[in-house]
Amino acid sequence: MGQAILAIDAGTTGVTALIVDGTGAVIAQGYAEFEQHFPDDGWVEHELGDIWAATLTAARAATSQAAEAGVDAGIDIAAIGITNQRETICFWDRETLGSARRAIVWQDRRTSSMCERWREQGHEPRVSQLTGLRLDPYFSATKIAWVREHDPVTWAHVESGRVAIGTVDSYLIARMTRGLFHITDATNASRTLLYDLTSGQWSPELCELFGVPVDALPEIVPSYGIVARSDPATFLGLDIPISGIAGDQQAALVGQAGLSKGAAKCTYGTGSFLLVHTGDEPVHSGYGLLTTVALQHPDGSRDYALEGAVFVTGAAVQWLRDGLGIIATAPEIEALAASVPDSAGVVFVPALTGLGAPDWDPNARGVILGITRGTSTAHIARATLEAIAHQVADLVGLMSDEGGVRLTSLAVDGGASANDLLCQMQADVLGIPVDRSAQVQTTGLGAALLAGLGIGLWPSIDSIRGIRRSSGQFAAQPHRTIERARWRSAVELSRGWASLR
Repeated sequence: MGQAILAIDAGTTGVTALIVDGTGAVIAQGYAEFEQHFPDDGWVEHELGDIWAATLTAARAATSQAAEAGVDAGIDIAAIGITNQRETICFWDRETLGSARRAIVWQDRRTSSMCERWREQGHEPRVSQLTGLRLDPYFSATKIAWVREHDPVTWAHVESGRVAIGTVDSYLIARMTRGLFHITDATNASRTLLYDLTSGQWSPELCELFGVPVDALPEIVPSYGIVARSDPATFLGLDIPISGIAGDQQAALVGQAGLSKGAAKCTYGTGSFLLVHTGDEPVHSGYGLLTTVALQHPDGSRDYALEGAVFVTGAAVQWLRDGLGIIATAPEIEALAASVPDSAGVVFVPALTGLGAPDWDPNARGVILGITRGTSTAHIARATLEAIAHQVADLVGLMSDEGGVRLTSLAVDGGASANDLLCQMQADVLGIPVDRSAQVQTTGLGAALLAGLGIGLWPSIDSIRGIRRSSGQFAAQPHRTIERARWRSAVELSRGWASLR
């Protein structure tokens, strides 16, 4: 009987469950969406119960699919790997595991004025030195501080010890283990603004700055190795180890076999995230890039990465579908965009939740420019794909200018990477080849690989390097016109909009 891994990929709009065998092949999968809540301008929230329900639905679907395919007779699910949307902060009752309040999502911008206050007080240089991050609403500690200031009922329970605080991985592990474990791994911890990159622990100085009780936070554990065990009464009858945990972008780096210095990948999900592995020492960047933990090994040693973050890419396609009704399903955007030869001068800056790197403007808002009487939905669709390619090109430029990293090709994954037109646009705007992973759900694959490492299914990091496969390579076509200057002009026009009164 062969061993397999159940990987849970808890994303921003839904949960994917994969069953991965010992060769790294995905033999079954399930998916369930959950509702997004937008209670105010720039606010994004999730119901924790919805995330847990989606997790159960997706995992059941994956195991049922395996059974229907007849592979379950020869497969033993031996461990669980978890990857998750990062920076989203959750509050739950330690005993009942019920949600104390809605989670505040990484896209949420409500703490913009608080970040500006801390910045005016001169805290940003020290925060950046300790964390490799910046004072931005993106990160978890600012959201926790908002709850402390604006939700006194929840905060009273936090201070009494009744309510725990954690990222989505911590919440899911609490649910899977019947509340016996309150843990997170170093990759997720490094995205909170509360983690000291040097010590590898929660920073007392930062916890004091943001007013966060250390006792409410999870224990920091390695990214692979047996760290908890599921309770069969609460999670699908499974009594197996949880042996792999990583934030979604770090998991994708593992899934792309980006396990050594200089390796790079870009994941196109709700947002787009470019990570470059920088070795076993953190490399601090200038204004635009983030320094983050790429992986913590069981012996406590850590690998690091530089990251560029774009907040809205796939979410822009979702907005065309759900907000404007231009398309009925996300994949339809490719055919619609391909029905016109170019965007006819239309430029879409999808700053729907502000701008990440390189601009870092929480007050930016989306703009569509260049509209004429001849503009069609096809032009807007094509401008949306061009915007995704431009935003990633901005990140690659930062990697070169600030990180000293000059890419000769780009490995890509994530749902939107299945779009051939987008991959070709990306190659054209970068002027380098784009190599698409055969498994576009690379985040889930990375979680599975980590969990397999954690139980010895794969004996070493080196043993998983050859698992990655390509599903297509896109060569740059220099004759194509990609108007970078017009894009940057449009970005400047989007900036500061929410602060105008």
